[in-house]
Amino acid sequence: MSTYRDLAHRGSARATVLRTVGTRERRSHLTAPRVPTVGIDIGGTKVMAGVVDADGNILEKLRAETPDKSKSPKVVEDTIVELVLDLSDRHDVHAVGIGAAGWVDAERNRVLFAPHLSWRNEPLRDRLAGRLAVPVLVDNDANAAAWAEWRFGAGRGEDNLVMITLGTGIGGALLEDGQVKRGKFGVAGEFGHMQVVPGGHRCPCGNRGCWEQYSSGNALVREARELAAADSPVAYGIIEHVKGNIGDITGPMITELAREGDAMCIELLQDIGQWLGVGIANLAAALDPSCFVIGGGVSAADDLLIGPARDAFRRHLTGRGYRPEARIARAQLGPEAGMVGAADLARLVARRFRRAKRRRVERYERYERYSESRRTTQGTL
Repeated sequence: MSTYRDLAHRGSARATVLRTVGTRERRSHLTAPRVPTVGIDIGGTKVMAGVVDADGNILEKLRAETPDKSKSPKVVEDTIVELVLDLSDRHDVHAVGIGAAGWVDAERNRVLFAPHLSWRNEPLRDRLAGRLAVPVLVDNDANAAAWAEWRFGAGRGEDNLVMITLGTGIGGALLEDGQVKRGKFGVAGEFGHMQVVPGGHRCPCGNRGCWEQYSSGNALVREARELAAADSPVAYGIIEHVKGNIGDITGPMITELAREGDAMCIELLQDIGQWLGVGIANLAAALDPSCFVIGGGVSAADDLLIGPARDAFRRHLTGRGYRPEARIARAQLGPEAGMVGAADLARLVARRFRRAKRRRVERYERYERYSESRRTTQGTL
């Protein structure tokens, strides 16, 4: 059993924990130690963990399903600890970064609210730091994904970047001059809950007409199922594909059929893409970034989605024709972006661990030299 596991199971409460990360992330990442760190991506149904090197390469990856339907904080925390301990048996882990699907406070300690987990004001960082012998950093999963794309993916070289993640809903993040902009309370980037249709579809957040009700995986599946349930002639292809079981219609299935030429599925992706472009135009008016990076599972549709989004963006952009247009690019790191970004952000706190570890080693070596000199002195008496 490794020294790391021994330390963790002794519950080392003295693990070095960074309370806040300095705002100068851009400069810090250039001087961060080039050591392996673990990134954790927490979703509603799975926990993915990977060891990532300083160049963004994944050295090893593990995945676990959350073993309890309640997704209680203790269950998820136990899963994270087990994955980290497993990876640490084969890798020299110096820090752990966690990308959580929820609102994380400005101190990057507490998950204030997670829609798919039973986390309400949960002190995730402190709880895990009490069980792991390395520093822990917690951030929103979209922030982590945006950081990864800026460092290693589609956003490299951009000074002002907006990340939009299209999955079950819509997540988002902002980077300006190499810094993640988290807002005063840490919850910036919740673009999916901009209201774009007054009195529109009800959103789980409690409001109506949120952007994610028109441009997300849920919206895509809802529209396909409604057409199939109405026995629309345009839906016969997908009805036949699921053998009449409308509940079996999924987003990836719609994308697959669209690639095969199904007219309804192509049209649905175009509709989602057009709404995506409208929202991007609104964000461009407010934020004026140089680049929008589109990630998340729905982005796998590629030009079937992003092509219509670019067209709608140009049609709805304020001052169109008289201003520079932001670049719209598909994310390059796929579903592993959040994990890679969390690991890379954790490298910013690994420096303290390395310093503390070096001091412990130096103290031990001094003690050994002192003990040896004492033994030598006593042997000559």
